[in-house]
Amino acid sequence: MPSNSCHSWFRLPKEVRPRELRRCRAAVVSIGAELNAITDVCEDHVGDEDENVAHLPLRGMPYVAKDVFDRIARRGQWGGARSPGPANADAAILRLLDAAGARQVAVSSMTTLAYEPSGHNAYLGRTMNPWHPDAISGGSSSGSAALVAARCAYLGIGSDTGGSIRIPAACCGVVGLKPGHGKLVTDGAMPLAPSLDVIGFITRRAEDLIRVWEVASPSSDAGMTISSVAVYSELLESSSSVCAAIRAALRTLRNLGISEREVSDVRAITQADRDALTIMQVEAARIHDDTSLSGGDPALSRRIAKGREISDAEMDAALGRRNDLLTAVLSSWQGCGAAILPVMAMPPPDATEVDPQSAQFRARTLYELSGLTRFVNALGLPAIAVPIGFDERGVPQSMQIVGRPDSEFALLRLAHLYQSNTKWLQQAPAICAATDLGESA
Repeated sequence: MPSNSCHSWFRLPKEVRPRELRRCRAAVVSIGAELNAITDVCEDHVGDEDENVAHLPLRGMPYVAKDVFDRIARRGQWGGARSPGPANADAAILRLLDAAGARQVAVSSMTTLAYEPSGHNAYLGRTMNPWHPDAISGGSSSGSAALVAARCAYLGIGSDTGGSIRIPAACCGVVGLKPGHGKLVTDGAMPLAPSLDVIGFITRRAEDLIRVWEVASPSSDAGMTISSVAVYSELLESSSSVCAAIRAALRTLRNLGISEREVSDVRAITQADRDALTIMQVEAARIHDDTSLSGGDPALSRRIAKGREISDAEMDAALGRRNDLLTAVLSSWQGCGAAILPVMAMPPPDATEVDPQSAQFRARTLYELSGLTRFVNALGLPAIAVPIGFDERGVPQSMQIVGRPDSEFALLRLAHLYQSNTKWLQQAPAICAATDLGESA
């Protein structure tokens, strides 16, 4: 694999970027199909190599967008739940990126209705993890994470209602930013649970994502920094390889001047997790009629049906607790700018463990995939998944950094600091070398 694709997009020489964009267009066709990570390939944009693109903020950056987003010529098909057809307008986030000079190379695969955390899709098949064929890719923004990890794009666009950016980013070894609720306009994106839904981004380098966030949300507080982090000690008591990797990452941050304080009380985030699940189930059931899904994915139909069984009083109580829980969580950090915990309590499991049709299926494993991410959506906080190594199978490990309101830039800078002082970015999935797709500078 040529060295170009290991670099920051914005550090590539001007004359190299058009060639790298062409390489991504070729890679997304061959590798994307092999990973079952694409649902459509985008035609070359007029002006891909135009001089004007080089002077726009994103400089022709190749990106893939999850199949929840509408284009005028092709509306989002929501992982097989929506029939093909045109839309009234391009999704707002895609218009913004296009105007800033980014170039879409593909529509990326997802779990049906963005309502499953492993990457399983009963209609279209699962997206493969580019690092290991047996491990899950994570969901629901499966294709976006897999394609960025496999060097088919420099940017992935996804959505996150309970972990749908952070989980696949963790499984595929890339950076995944879930912004605070309401930070980005969701016009033209599929709703799942509007009280929780956010649009977010996936890159290999936090450095690149800082530039993207400057375009997407320029009014955010770019001056905030994080000098100390709260650590949920109870969540790191397991012997899991994830916990060991996070402890090592904390040592690295400590050596870089980031202090830490232990938090032992997890009651507030536990309650917020329960409330997130309640809100998600109710709002998903209200928005999505499962009549057309009942034959193809019984598990998804059952998931939606659960929301119809939850009373209005339970829903109102879940919504009503949000402010108090947010106050409790932030207070427990004792002035720290962020908190660090796993994205998932376990390494990415094998796909057979979360496939309802498999003899090895474990419902508890599927549920636990998002057990440490849902609470963030309930509280409306920003969070970022950052790769921190690999387990004994060669499958990525990740940590989750949850920030205070309006701290997206600070989270990205902390992630960049960590990546600049560790070696994980030097590694690439073997699938990247399977085909000679690139041109060296």
